[in-house]
Amino acid sequence: MTHSKQSGHATPPIAVSPDEAARLAGIGRTSLYAALAKGDLKSIKIGSRRLIKIEAIHEWLASYQTGTE
Repeated sequence: MTHSKQSGHATPPIAVSPDEAARLAGIGRTSLYAALAKGDLKSIKIGSRRLIKIEAIHEWLASYQTGTE
């Protein structure tokens, strides 16, 4: 996490690495990379680095939500 110099509070990241995204979603790396390959989970590439927006993780997980909650 990054820290805001003005407030001293931790600022949540807006994008994370695929490994961190898998950890946050509670799934394995293989499952996450499969979702990326299928186009189910959107990512961005900056140079050689692939990042996944936190918002995209939430949307992807919500697509699996069932009405049995």
